[in-house]
Amino acid sequence: MVQVLFAQQWLERLDEIMSNNILLCVVLLLVSLFFLLKLNGVFSRKLNLPPSPPRLPLIGNLHQIGPYPHRSCQDLAKKYGPIMLLHLGQAKTLIVSSPDIARKITMTQDIDFSSRPFTHVVGVIMHGYKNVSFSPYGEYWRQVKKIFGQGLLNLSKVQSFKHVREEEMALMMEKISRSCSQQTPVDLSGMIRSVLNKIFCRCALTTNNDEESEALAKLYTEVSLILGAFSFADHFPLFGWMDMLTGLRWRLKRVIKKSDTFFEQLIEERISRRKHDDGDDNNKDLLDLLLQKDNNLGRDNIKALLMDLFLGGDDTSITLEWAFTELFNNPKAMKKAQEEVRRVVGTKSKVQEEDIPKMEYLKCVVKEALRLHCPGPMLLPRVTFQGSKVNGYDIPPNTTVMINVYVFQRDPDVYENPEEFIPDRFLNSNIDFRGQDYDLIPFGSGRRGCPGISFALAVVELVLANFLFHFNWKLPGDLKQLDMTEGIGIAFSKKIPLELVPVILSS
Repeated sequence: MVQVLFAQQWLERLDEIMSNNILLCVVLLLVSLFFLLKLNGVFSRKLNLPPSPPRLPLIGNLHQIGPYPHRSCQDLAKKYGPIMLLHLGQAKTLIVSSPDIARKITMTQDIDFSSRPFTHVVGVIMHGYKNVSFSPYGEYWRQVKKIFGQGLLNLSKVQSFKHVREEEMALMMEKISRSCSQQTPVDLSGMIRSVLNKIFCRCALTTNNDEESEALAKLYTEVSLILGAFSFADHFPLFGWMDMLTGLRWRLKRVIKKSDTFFEQLIEERISRRKHDDGDDNNKDLLDLLLQKDNNLGRDNIKALLMDLFLGGDDTSITLEWAFTELFNNPKAMKKAQEEVRRVVGTKSKVQEEDIPKMEYLKCVVKEALRLHCPGPMLLPRVTFQGSKVNGYDIPPNTTVMINVYVFQRDPDVYENPEEFIPDRFLNSNIDFRGQDYDLIPFGSGRRGCPGISFALAVVELVLANFLFHFNWKLPGDLKQLDMTEGIGIAFSKKIPLELVPVILSS
């Protein structure tokens, strides 16, 4: 009897427990459903989102983006307007194709859009976003940007490297001269990249080692290709494992191993040398500044910053490549530029940097090349982590922002015959490309604009002036015109390298 009573009590207790558990499960389910719906905006006010093309399940608008995203977005903007929201997989991306809206994002509301998006490939290569270009907006970014200015990029530093640029120009002109007697084509694309790399190495690292320069050039070519690769982890986080199947993760590991080994050796050699130097602050280069104890920068920080610096040089070489290609394909502009350079230099045997400010047409050539062939036609991406409001539209949190300067730098309402290379359009024009005139912002604008403008322009103008002063040029073989096809990658260089035959001027 006692056992039966005990069993009844136990069953009643079990029933009570089960009832409570069911009630608990129902409550948990309702709470979870509430938060899920809230997360998806069901209980929020309806957002006024920018126009967006119809998208497919899972992939969103990815199928509408071709190998040249700036052109694909230009076509979409014609239908959906100067501000539109794309869904690239699960990544929300705002495309801006208007200078007025670009000004709001980079100047008026700059603080809302001052950070960079977190992407898997950049995070790995830059050791957790420790470089200048992709570090989040904040105190660290301000610190390393200031160091870059002090060690390399501010105007006084750029001017102090004048002898380096002129010495490297003389060596390059001598190398080209040797090709004149054989009438053989010169790989100007390769030569430009090589001389730029040497200039960067001498200015940032005080090293004049050709082997080191060539090793760096190969490393950055590989890094650039990886940065332009498609990553499943960025667009479809649940399918990030697919990057193993495509080989991206293996390529990332390989290039990081190479770069770490290279930079580790540079750092160790410099630390060893610093133990025996005289402590003269005037002899310190960028690497010395990065290694100063009071900057509190670890090895990974320094490696990421050096990687950032040399990758930036790629944009400079692309600008030079396109500028000279366009000049050659436009004989009238070439003749006008050569006549100006040779008139300014006069009877001297070489171009000197103090000659450059007198070359007004040369500066127009550079502007026109940057207008037509901005190395990064959609600039570096920005992100709003908190969300914002632009032109009356709600921009959701964690939206990446791309500014398609390709569109408004070819706007027929601003530029007559915008697809043609016409440097004369900038004669007697006040349009500048340093971030104030939004019809021409190849270097970006606002606090996240490119900090290396002065350094890049000093090299671009000097190289072009030397090419124009020392030689005439002709096509190799039976070619009628230089190919103008763009390559594919993070920066749009020429698909086919620039090769021309130099003809030395008769005395």
